[in-house]
Amino acid sequence: MKRNKLSSPLLKIFTIKNLKTRLLYTALILVFFRLVAYVPVPGINTQLLSLFFQQSQLLSLLDIFSGGTLANFSIIALGLNPYINASVLFQLLTFVSPKIEALSKEGEYGRAKIAQYTRIATIPLSLIQSFAVYAILQSQGLIGQLDAISLVTFVLSLITGTMIMMFLGQMIDDYGLGNGVSMIIFTGIVSRLPVSLLKTLGSTDFTDIKTIASIGIFALLSIAMVFLIVLVEEAVLKVPIHYAKRGQQTFLPIKIDTTGVMPIIFAVSLASGPSMIAQFTSQMSNPTIQKISQFILTTLNTSSIPYIIFYFVMVFVFTYFYSSVVFKPQDIADNLRKSGAFIPGIRPGDATKKRLSFLINRVVFIGAFFLASIAVAPSIVQNLTGITSLTIGGTGVLIVISVIIELSRKVENAVEMYNYDEFVF
Repeated sequence: MKRNKLSSPLLKIFTIKNLKTRLLYTALILVFFRLVAYVPVPGINTQLLSLFFQQSQLLSLLDIFSGGTLANFSIIALGLNPYINASVLFQLLTFVSPKIEALSKEGEYGRAKIAQYTRIATIPLSLIQSFAVYAILQSQGLIGQLDAISLVTFVLSLITGTMIMMFLGQMIDDYGLGNGVSMIIFTGIVSRLPVSLLKTLGSTDFTDIKTIASIGIFALLSIAMVFLIVLVEEAVLKVPIHYAKRGQQTFLPIKIDTTGVMPIIFAVSLASGPSMIAQFTSQMSNPTIQKISQFILTTLNTSSIPYIIFYFVMVFVFTYFYSSVVFKPQDIADNLRKSGAFIPGIRPGDATKKRLSFLINRVVFIGAFFLASIAVAPSIVQNLTGITSLTIGGTGVLIVISVIIELSRKVENAVEMYNYDEFVF
């Protein structure tokens, strides 16, 4: 006879030892992450740095993504950017390099090797980005000319911080709940949203009717955005599947948003590159380079039309690219054929693969358009309302809601498995 279940899966969490341990482990890692975020790199004028970040919308956006580690300039100021860039690099290599492609098809062993190569590639990328950050800070007068020992200490501090972040993310993947990278970015966003909100309220003139109307529009758009995000995150295309021998019929779920928030995380990481480089080169003595740098900074401002289009395209393309990595019609068609299942009216094998590709391409198009629209929504709302303090906008809301939904699903699945196996004989 089955034992009585608790009325709420959330209450059941605290009675399942394994799940409770994973939740506690994840919470401790995230607390440690927030503590490390306040360990500064020596030699930085944090007051001038904070003012510099307030004057740049792009840097303010990156600071919110990093959980405030950039404005504080802690040892984890680079965050997971080098690791994300390395991940993008190796996912691109699966389409270019036959060896990496073959390795990606070797199951758990192949994935482990690619993960190892990604971690190794993170080190030189961290080194390059550390020197780039130093050059930018020096060009803006936020840090003086460092001697050799101080410069090595500065660079090693940032590289070590990235390694710590990467290690924490891996520990969440292995022993905690949720995706490590997403959980850390989620924590950074949540920890900075109150600061952004208070900054907006503090700088708002509530006696101006136009300003109040803008805030009202912003609030309504935010509520509508949350509703749309939840709606699309829960939307699923159900492809009917029939088992001939069992006489059973079920369905294959294809999510509208098959990729989650990773395409946006990738796009933010890469879209910020040209502006960051231009920020550094704008201080060079060469007048031609200065003009080009100023043109890039002006053109790719987060509220400019070219940036909105560029960012939209980046997210759209990354969504299609990432969906091809996580959802492979050939593998699904092979698994269905081996299990004696088929799509009604479609022959097993190549015909099933083509049908799945047809469906996935159309579903991914909707999901890609949705993600790209949400990603550029902050810039559009900013142009409509004039509110610049909450630059995180739809991107942050999407990440927060997606992580919460993903985490709640994992908890519910764990509770259901526990209930399924919980019998008294």
